[in-house]
Amino acid sequence: MKKTELLPHQVDAVNKLKNLKVGALFMEQGTGKSLVTIELFKLRYLKGNVDRAIWLCPCSAKDNIKQQIIKHAPEYLLDRFIICGIETLSSSIRANVYLINKVEKERCFLIVDESLLVKNPKAIRTKSVMRLSEKSTYRIILNGTPVSRNEADLYSQFYILDWRILGYKSYWSFEANHLEYDEYGKVRRALNTDYLARKMEPYTFQVRKKDCLKLPPKIYEDEYVFMPDQQLEYYDWVADKLLFEIDEYQPETIYRLFAAMQAVISGKYLDFTKDERGEEHFKIGEDIFKNYFDNPRLKKLLEILPNGKCIIFCNFKHEIDILMDVLGDEAVRFDGSISIKNRNKNLIKFQKEKKYLVANRACAGYSLNLQFCKSIIYYSNNWNLATRLQSEDRVHRLGQQDTVSITDIIANGTLDVRIFDSIKRKENLMENIKEEIQKASNITDKVSEFLYVGRYKKRINIMDVDDLKEEEDAKNIYR
Repeated sequence: MKKTELLPHQVDAVNKLKNLKVGALFMEQGTGKSLVTIELFKLRYLKGNVDRAIWLCPCSAKDNIKQQIIKHAPEYLLDRFIICGIETLSSSIRANVYLINKVEKERCFLIVDESLLVKNPKAIRTKSVMRLSEKSTYRIILNGTPVSRNEADLYSQFYILDWRILGYKSYWSFEANHLEYDEYGKVRRALNTDYLARKMEPYTFQVRKKDCLKLPPKIYEDEYVFMPDQQLEYYDWVADKLLFEIDEYQPETIYRLFAAMQAVISGKYLDFTKDERGEEHFKIGEDIFKNYFDNPRLKKLLEILPNGKCIIFCNFKHEIDILMDVLGDEAVRFDGSISIKNRNKNLIKFQKEKKYLVANRACAGYSLNLQFCKSIIYYSNNWNLATRLQSEDRVHRLGQQDTVSITDIIANGTLDVRIFDSIKRKENLMENIKEEIQKASNITDKVSEFLYVGRYKKRINIMDVDDLKEEEDAKNIYR
């Protein structure tokens, strides 16, 4: 007996894929792709075509997938599902052997949820999934979008389904026909994309939220804070120190600079050390603010916290530690510092009794249904656009009845502004800065321009400029 009625777009998805052995569901978060997948398995099971479903998903999503199966699948199917974390396939021989035995002995429906996690053809997890797919009777990939950066993401996902869809047995042959690289080894542009689209279309169902759901709107708010002189001076010192170590041929030097600056923005000093080769490294050190409440970011958070339930996303573990200390019994945490079992317990507590879920996006950005909550605060941001969009969809999804409030706390005149601007434009910050750097004749000048442009102008805008005699005086005041 069917537990849940399908919506029209879900019926369309089932009708397109039900007679195919392989398929791709590229349905935006919150449009119900799990329900479609369960329905496809049910139809194939009732026809006697499959015995079991193997559902691969991010480890953080396993409990949610279990809940979806219990909610939507008929009882006779409940013991037919096997769930495994995709990350587990990178390290567990036992898990790999167990699943290989299953696909060899039974007719299996392989489900690869969040399939962009297996886009790298050289990764151990991707190779493990490919081994399973070769012996699985039916195969499906699920994701909100087929690509996160460029068309290179397509190869592994569709190879898992069947190499004949795109027509390439090796990644080398795929990239030779469809990817053009620049002198730095970065994909400059994709070629023959119309060919790829024609090849994928018969096996793909794609839908966006705005096309199939009437969801309440999302309201965005920006809350700016200013770093005090002590923090700002240290921020400038760190930026200047690392700026001249940037190497356009080594992208990791850009990551290093950005990570250091974000750590300072979060309220931390850095400990710099040299290894035996004389190369300098840093790790996060002591707090800049001896009293938590001297941190303007924390002050702003406490000012804007809503009365109802709220998810607070942070970049750093130490930020979550501080917020858990400050918010006390009203909050639960959801990050990699606690076990998956305890994270799931905390989700239940958040739903039933707690006001705040303090999380990082790596753990809480995928496959969680939190539509009982209508407020999100990004205490700090990063440049990963994909996880940002995923994390917003934890609450803005099917079942949400209220307007969703999304607030960003931004340190004015810092890298925070650049990250936030990139998010608003839906651009990848790291790709953006790397492109700017590669075009620049003087690399340090270009990065400096990228990091500092507009700082003093923005600070002047909130002052009474009639009291300032000239622009240089303003710069000196805010140094």
